[in-house]
Amino acid sequence: MPPFNGWREGLPYYGPLLGAALVLALALRPWGWSWVALIPLAAGLAAAAFFRDFPRQCPGHPAVFYAPADGTVAAVEDLTETPHYEGPCRRISIFMSVFNAHVNRAPCAGTVRDVRYAPGRYRDARDPESSQVNESNAVWLDTEHGPVTVRQIAGAVARRIVCPAREGMQLSAGQKFGMIRFGSRVELYLPTGVHVLVKVGDRTRAGLTPVARIDTP
Repeated sequence: MPPFNGWREGLPYYGPLLGAALVLALALRPWGWSWVALIPLAAGLAAAAFFRDFPRQCPGHPAVFYAPADGTVAAVEDLTETPHYEGPCRRISIFMSVFNAHVNRAPCAGTVRDVRYAPGRYRDARDPESSQVNESNAVWLDTEHGPVTVRQIAGAVARRIVCPAREGMQLSAGQKFGMIRFGSRVELYLPTGVHVLVKVGDRTRAGLTPVARIDTP
């Protein structure tokens, strides 16, 4: 998989606005109306902020799972069954607002077993029901600690899930594998034996915040 880049992914959104700002500034300068360019400039900078993608160095501890998204922990749950994991699991849900960086990262090293896209609705991602009815994309990973699933869920504003990861790809901890444009929800499904390190309301940073660990004897 070629290196994923959020700036490049967002260029069709913020590029035309920044270009328009430059054209307006030059065109209206003779009449002293260059300030009008501030309108598309502000809109372009705001759009660019949604796609910010600065380098991050994941610690990559083999017994630790890291946050797959920037945002706020919305739920920590134990599930007896779910279509997104084989058997019981622990699920950590992270809500991404429009103010968060939107690039998603692998929570640990693993091999992509499957990528499952499901069309759906676009409810507010803060609503727990969005997990069942919204458009989503689940990346199933085989890891040394067992199966792990990272699920991208679209929201009311985010209506485009990007995921170039494919079956058989090797992902390292913290590696970028996609994004959800303009905020949404990301769910992490982990083996039941993990010790969760976050609680509802905690802020996370993709590839940096430890959210769970394997307790070894």
